[in-house]
Amino acid sequence: MSEDLLKQITEMPLIAILRGITPDEAVAVSDALIDNGFIFIEVPLNSPSWEISLQNINERHGKSIVLGAGTVLAPDEVNKVQAAGGKAIISPNMRIDVIRRTKDLNMLSIPGCYSPTECFTALDAGADILKIFPADTLGTPFIKAISAVLPAGTRLCPTGGVTEDNMKNFMAVGVYAMGIGSALYKPGKSVADITKAAATFVSAYKKLV
Repeated sequence: MSEDLLKQITEMPLIAILRGITPDEAVAVSDALIDNGFIFIEVPLNSPSWEISLQNINERHGKSIVLGAGTVLAPDEVNKVQAAGGKAIISPNMRIDVIRRTKDLNMLSIPGCYSPTECFTALDAGADILKIFPADTLGTPFIKAISAVLPAGTRLCPTGGVTEDNMKNFMAVGVYAMGIGSALYKPGKSVADITKAAATFVSAYKKLV
């Protein structure tokens, strides 16, 4: 399954991070994102009733998108995400047991990494994509430098501070995907504004490829 998901991400490598989303708005927000070109949606586990939101989005779009859960911190949470319909596990940190449990379940592993040691350890454990977090602190110089020593073909995904204005800089250093949070969605933002933001991000990306 991982290879199929990776192929989907390559087609539109923008990850919509819906931190704080509620079950009542999950379907409408996911509709707005997918209608405007997004195919990867992340529901962080520190969102209210995250399992229901994940289930709602999965029932609506699960067969056609990459649906993942973020802020996954322990192996037992990986099990819960899979049961709710998630296919990808995203974390702000790097835990070997989380990566291994993710791969045992044939799910996509995207741990958060901050240092060369974490990057190499994550790859050794089987991670598919390295989430470079927080990207606005580490910046493109770090990504360029770490790319020179990581194995060829390592997939990097900067997250934290990605905007339509700096996407070009991240893409210039060869990232695989980009995670977009509050610039796209935050609690209280209207579906109309989310729709506009989604369209803007997708348009900006398409102009760069």
